[in-house]
Amino acid sequence: MDELAALVEDIGRRSYDANFGKRRLPEVFDAELWQNLDETGLSRLTTEQGAGPAESAVVLGGLARYAAAVPIAETDLLAGWLAQQAGIAVPETGPLTVAIGTGGTATGVPWPRAATVVVADRSADGLSVGLAADPQITDGHNLAGEPRGTLAYDTVGLQRLDTAIGDELARRGAWARCVQIVGAFDSALELTVAHTSERVQFGRALSKFQAVQHSLAAMAGEIERARAATDLATAAVTEYGFAAPQADYAVTVAKVAVGRAVTPVTTIAHQLHGAIGVTIEHQLWSATMRARSWSDEFGSTASHARRLGRLALDAADPWDVLITCPTPG
Repeated sequence: MDELAALVEDIGRRSYDANFGKRRLPEVFDAELWQNLDETGLSRLTTEQGAGPAESAVVLGGLARYAAAVPIAETDLLAGWLAQQAGIAVPETGPLTVAIGTGGTATGVPWPRAATVVVADRSADGLSVGLAADPQITDGHNLAGEPRGTLAYDTVGLQRLDTAIGDELARRGAWARCVQIVGAFDSALELTVAHTSERVQFGRALSKFQAVQHSLAAMAGEIERARAATDLATAAVTEYGFAAPQADYAVTVAKVAVGRAVTPVTTIAHQLHGAIGVTIEHQLWSATMRARSWSDEFGSTASHARRLGRLALDAADPWDVLITCPTPG
């Protein structure tokens, strides 16, 4: 794990240094970074290299710290896995993305022009999967500038799969976003600590003021709470697999905990940075805006909180749900 983390750190930092001060809306796909990920096997770590969620978390969180402009989670954990479930051949190299839609339309599709699109058309009786052939794309982007498009696609010839595959796809996406948000949090905290240590007011570094120390402590506390919930989810999906009820419960908890941390973490970071933190060229902006955007993907915080409440109400003993991951049956 240490070697993997060091590799991701090196690749992510080199990408960030090469793009320092060049961020724009919408962001441009980082082809050089993707080539490095392809050559090192990191782009398809679980689908081709036999790695598990723990290794995937190292890659997702590490690249998120450096605001990597590539669809890393979409390629390996989502589109690549889904194509395998449907027995669909996808290009051996290059980025992939997934378009989750209904009736031939999908919104919020990540990086639709930079990647091969795997369609996941949901309906009441199942999931239809296939490659998007000549889709009509309406461009857009999220708060961080990451491309998010609307796709109109043909549903003819799609492979029908069980509804459970669609549920697992959404769970995989929710887990990935939790890991990535915690990575963005780490970047925001590191930048904020550095800024308050270097910035001097009234003859003292900002970090010497008690109010600033309290804010930093509150920010760190929120991040560690989110990390603990995400680590629980990672342990659950590693031990039981993404399809298991334990994974469903743990990922739901993580999505709630991480989502609730987004506002205080990003707010404190920007308050302590002042005006400089809201400029698009500053790395803080890329970190906080990604966290805010990712928190609403694959289910909002509120929707997962409602789901967590239903899990508690439906349990034979709600106390068991509050203190442990539920077991099958």
